[in-house]
Amino acid sequence: MEDRAERVSVQTYLEMDARADGKLELLNGVVVAMAGASPKHNQIVANLARALGNALEASSCRVMTQDQRVSVEATESYVYPDVVVICGEPRFDTRARPASLLNPSALVEVLSESTLDHDLGAKLGHYRRIASVREVLFVHTETRAVTLVTRLDDASWKLVDRGPSGEVVVAGATLSLDAIYDRTDSLPGS
Repeated sequence: MEDRAERVSVQTYLEMDARADGKLELLNGVVVAMAGASPKHNQIVANLARALGNALEASSCRVMTQDQRVSVEATESYVYPDVVVICGEPRFDTRARPASLLNPSALVEVLSESTLDHDLGAKLGHYRRIASVREVLFVHTETRAVTLVTRLDDASWKLVDRGPSGEVVVAGATLSLDAIYDRTDSLPGS
């Protein structure tokens, strides 16, 4: 017997997410509950938000963290990336609580062993359908490695891996892997 996830409408999801104690995502009509993150994951998110925020301070870009819901209009999906960069004036759908960002420029996912395949597969597929997204950065927690997926001018996508040292450029901000992984060595990752 095949086990199939129950599909819900966008309206049902929005009502569920507004009432939920935790965050819920909607991917292809299936509601996915977001689990708590490890201390190492949380430190990496804080490091990324701080480094990006500082680097982009004088630009038209702003940085938001994992409580900012993003709408993927093309697939009628809703996600909560770990870090979101918006360059230019942000646009929101405010019909449901919380407001959903419509025009992210760059998205960052901090990967754990349990989310790695899902984030690099299904979630990346959704992120690529957001017209405003130029870059998606995946940051590994168990190893010092990042994967940057960039939309090129011809609308194709380029994937570049970096690590365990070096730099990566996101939304015009140069981030060193040392800054991304600062103070994470002694923290539990799972």
